[in-house]
Amino acid sequence: MSTLAHVGAGASGAPTSPSPEPAKKSRLAYLLLLPGAVWLLVFFVIPLVQLFTVSLQSQFPGYPGYYYRDVNVGNYWRAFTDFGPHFGRSLLFAGLATFFAFCLAYPLAYAMAFKAGKWRGVMMILVIAPFFTSFILRTVAWRQILADEGPVATTLNTLHLLPGGRITETWMAVVAGLTYNFLPFMVLPIYASLERADHRIIEAGGDLYANGFTTFRTVTLPMSMPGVLAGTLLTFIPAAGDYVNAELLGSDNTKMVGNVIESQFFRVLGGFPTAAALSFTLMAIILALVFVYVRKFGTEELL
Repeated sequence: MSTLAHVGAGASGAPTSPSPEPAKKSRLAYLLLLPGAVWLLVFFVIPLVQLFTVSLQSQFPGYPGYYYRDVNVGNYWRAFTDFGPHFGRSLLFAGLATFFAFCLAYPLAYAMAFKAGKWRGVMMILVIAPFFTSFILRTVAWRQILADEGPVATTLNTLHLLPGGRITETWMAVVAGLTYNFLPFMVLPIYASLERADHRIIEAGGDLYANGFTTFRTVTLPMSMPGVLAGTLLTFIPAAGDYVNAELLGSDNTKMVGNVIESQFFRVLGGFPTAAALSFTLMAIILALVFVYVRKFGTEELL
């Protein structure tokens, strides 16, 4: 009886104290996050706040290059009114480059994932090999490739397929440079999605008497959408803010907003507030477009 009473008291008594193990794991997780959080705070959040304060500064009348703390929203108004065409051009060129990169990247990623076999490693090296060369050198090389006396322009002129007779210093050269330079950012996410896709599900489409195109449209493409969305964002966002391709391959009529920001920061005396306002405006436009895009076409992996 005493033993049963002791057991009953233990069963009905107060619950034992929880193990301290979960608390230790939680503290360890926060400690592991601390270096990254400090890095983001020092090199992203603080400079972003500083950039925002600069975008609201006003210039001292009669003293170019000197400003004072203010809440001058006129800098943002000037960013829209004076440089509106540059914003439109940046979004258009980035959109075209993203579209062309997708058209080139998807067949390449598909071949790497399903058809390459033992050549998959070689193809992967060829995709990432351009990263071993400077971004600027790659763009200068494209200026030589697309030159008026180069093979591309000469062939197109012979076939009477090149309006204007040249490619360099036109929007075509800028879009071609953007597409080439950011193509790996489209290929790699799509390849990663296709490579880890379940091949048995794709084969099931054929077992259910679907033709190749129907299987691709209803099975393969939806399974690769996380990679497509990630590649689209990784291509469009840097392309919209790029200025190297427009500077080296384009002309004054093809300048993007990145060229204006660079000019206002480094070449225009007293242009810091305008450049900061342009940077924040471009950031806001891209964030809005990305939010709409991901909400409409995104998956749980990206939301």
